Amino acid sequence: MMDANFQNFLVGGLLVLIGAIVFMAWSAWRYIDRERDMEKRSFEGVGHELRVNLQRMFIELGAVARGDAKQPSDLLPLTHPQLDGVLARPVETDRRALTVIHAAYDEMTARKQDIRTALSRDADPSDPIMAALEAAVAATATLYLWEEQGGRSPTDAHPTRTWAVRDWMKSHRFDAYAVPGVHLRDEVVECLRALGMRLTPKPLTYTASQYYAMQYDRKADPHGPFGRRRQKPEKVAAPEADLDVEVEPSPLAEDQGPATSAMH
Repeated sequence: MMDANFQNFLVGGLLVLIGAIVFMAWSAWRYIDRERDMEKRSFEGVGHELRVNLQRMFIELGAVARGDAKQPSDLLPLTHPQLDGVLARPVETDRRALTVIHAAYDEMTARKQDIRTALSRDADPSDPIMAALEAAVAATATLYLWEEQGGRSPTDAHPTRTWAVRDWMKSHRFDAYAVPGVHLRDEVVECLRALGMRLTPKPLTYTASQYYAMQYDRKADPHGPFGRRRQKPEKVAAPEADLDVEVEPSPLAEDQGPATSAMH
């Protein structure tokens, strides 16, 4: 009986130990998986936060450009608690993209302050508006790289077509004409191209009117689709027969001459 009780105790203890190990492993896996989900949601929050700030900034710049906003208080400060929270705690990711986003916030904040200063002094805010617009366009390009290219640099980003960038802006409701006189989607595309990202198709060298106004000689272009036309060789004229040469009658014709006349 003592041996049987000891064996039962040993088996029960082993089962409890295995159950404890499995529970600890499951808890550790659950904790790690939860941390990854939290990091993923935090990164999504950083992009959402920047997108909301950019949309509001474009609306404010358009209002100032149209003269609807004339007070410094009409421009709200940029806040980014989600980005600050991600930067405050250690995360397993490349922080260079986060640093670029933080620098974009600093640039836009400084440009907004210049507009507030111009409005407070009743000065012309055109130059500060253009500077703020350039900063906002660059921040929008950074947001595209963050959301669609995994935070890669422009030179390391995957080549894509320009319509993909425009569709991305449409899906996030970026108004192309939020600022008068500027097409935001084209500006973001050109900003990405200027930063070194490969976007296709490449910009046209000439407009349609310039292209059709050009005088193009397809015959003289050796590299064109038709090339230089081959010159046909001149035909050499055959020598003309000498019509003044007298033909001597043959003796046979002379002999047959009288007979022929006699028959007639």
